[in-house]
Amino acid sequence: MTGKMAIVGDGDSIMVFKAAGVATFAASDARNARELIRKAARDYQIIFVTEEFYRPNEEYMKRFDEEPYPVVLMIPSAGESTGYGDDLLKSEMERALGVDILFNK
Repeated sequence: MTGKMAIVGDGDSIMVFKAAGVATFAASDARNARELIRKAARDYQIIFVTEEFYRPNEEYMKRFDEEPYPVVLMIPSAGESTGYGDDLLKSEMERALGVDILFNK
């Protein structure tokens, strides 16, 4: 499992990752995305999940906070971002460091 990366998301959002050599898993809906993430967690150290599939599976994603691997990271979808990623990053940073060093709001 050394250094392997994967992405779970909609077809448009994951294409650029495929070109970069990242394993890609196209999800049709949130339930399918959760199943693909579960399977990818067995073989990949880093799993990117597009915002549209991360958000409805947020409770499921918390299980990955307990272990060092895999690291599951949310990325914006190819469409317009809702700002949810910024909010999540801010809250995780404040949890880890006790202070907001990036957004300073």
